[in-house]
Amino acid sequence: MSISHAPPGSPEPDIYGISSSSPAEPDAAGQRPLDLLPLVPSSTRRTRVPRWLRRTTGPLVLLALWQLLSSTGVLTPEVLASPGRIAQVGRDLLADGSLTSAMGTSLRRVAAGLLFGVVVGTGLALVSGLFRIGEDLVDAPVQMLRTVPFVGLIPLFIIWFGIGETPKIAIITLGVTFPLYLNVYAGIRGVDSQLIEAGESLGLSRWGLVRHVVLPGALPGAMTGLRYSLGISWLALVFAEQVNADSGIGFLMVQARDFLRTDVIVVCLIVYAFLGLLADFVVRTLERLLLQWRPTFTGR
Repeated sequence: MSISHAPPGSPEPDIYGISSSSPAEPDAAGQRPLDLLPLVPSSTRRTRVPRWLRRTTGPLVLLALWQLLSSTGVLTPEVLASPGRIAQVGRDLLADGSLTSAMGTSLRRVAAGLLFGVVVGTGLALVSGLFRIGEDLVDAPVQMLRTVPFVGLIPLFIIWFGIGETPKIAIITLGVTFPLYLNVYAGIRGVDSQLIEAGESLGLSRWGLVRHVVLPGALPGAMTGLRYSLGISWLALVFAEQVNADSGIGFLMVQARDFLRTDVIVVCLIVYAFLGLLADFVVRTLERLLLQWRPTFTGR
């Protein structure tokens, strides 16, 4: 094999045949060879938009469109109040304390229903997931009850518990119980059997297996169930506060409906959405703290 040598005074080519000295002269058409152009990664030439700006662009565009339709008369106040009017009504409700009082009442109802629902749903899932006899006794009745719309039980709850706070909390509890039960039960039964065998080979007792293997393995499912339950708790609260309520956000909505106040109704819906988003943020933070050991894909 022969090795050719460049003439004296010419630049030495590298192993790819590209000269390491100054770039080649343009050809007759005035173009440089493509293989001699500087290679610049496309990511360095692309301007990155902040993520918070991307996430807020959609809502801001919808808000601007809403205001435009209201200003041009396409949306009348009887159909839907303008964003400016809704902001003014929200300030008025906060100033006189009615919205703050309603939010406090609704939060207490959701907290009580969520607490009872978490205790009942998690307890049933543990009994059904850890013990075969518990599954035989518990799972079938729970699967039957969860197919019944909890809203349809409101008349029975009123007959059983009256028209006070108890039926409202019972509705929220029922709505929270089933999503949490399903996810915790699936999390327990989804634990890898090889992990159980490894724990037994290390000499862990039954309680040690439950504490160190089963419950940590079921924790991601429990967090997912808690997020679902929080969403349903606010949905159940909307129905609960429509029934013989004299306080709460739902009560404000009923009053606004009677007087055709779409601005007050939208303010109450925004409060529901804000409280639900805040609750979801709390659960996400809890997930990051409790599930630091689990690597997850966060998107690209």
